Amino acid sequence: MQAWTLVTPASRGIGLEIARRLLKTTNIPLVATARKDPDQTRENILTGLDGIEQDRLHVLKVDVLDEATIELAAADCESLFPRKTNYLHLAFALPGLLFPEKSPTQISYDDALLTFRTNTLGPMMLLKHFSPLLPRKSTQLATTDGLPPQAVWATLSARVGSISDNNLGGWYSYRASKAAVNQITKTFDNHLKSSAGDKAMAISLHPGTVKTGLSKEFWGNVKKGKLFEADFAAEKLVQVVNGRQIEDRGRCWDWKGEEVPP
Repeated sequence: MQAWTLVTPASRGIGLEIARRLLKTTNIPLVATARKDPDQTRENILTGLDGIEQDRLHVLKVDVLDEATIELAAADCESLFPRKTNYLHLAFALPGLLFPEKSPTQISYDDALLTFRTNTLGPMMLLKHFSPLLPRKSTQLATTDGLPPQAVWATLSARVGSISDNNLGGWYSYRASKAAVNQITKTFDNHLKSSAGDKAMAISLHPGTVKTGLSKEFWGNVKKGKLFEADFAAEKLVQVVNGRQIEDRGRCWDWKGEEVPP
């Protein structure tokens, strides 16, 4: 069986850098997604990657707010990588949006709804349509340098999604949406136990505070040495995923490889 990987979205920030890292550190096909302008995203991913086989990269259009685009992209992937001879070995589901409500009076219904549609329903719809492409119990897994031993579905979460670690409050919709991501991860992993056994698992990831548009408003409040460039965060997250054992399944892990409590 042949393996392939997925990074969605990959048009900027952490997703862009994870896509670039996987192209550099593995030799298998990569599917990246962009909400708009896939050609520009392809150019951004490949810039400076001399010696990479460019036909390994496929860029598809996906808007996590539009389920039809997710369904179409999954169908395209099945055409590119038929299930009889291929399987999805590693997926990074990375959609994210933040409206930082400091008090209950700042909560906007529309902003909160958009947060949940992006941060929670987005990953849920991605796993709905792409999960059939993950291995089954009968799948013969490929051994590939730069990838974990078992297939992994990794969803971007955040430390603020931890209920037991919430000592500051605020950020109501973002915290709740990321707590929901961790619940989805656990629930999906239970499904994978039945469908794939030890051959596939789900985890969620906390990247730290990364220098992207999502966190720009808070850069000045971050302690020295704790604001990460996107390429550093990508490197660490790929290392964390590659270092997970099957007993780590269903949980949230930070960029250092330490568990984030539920």
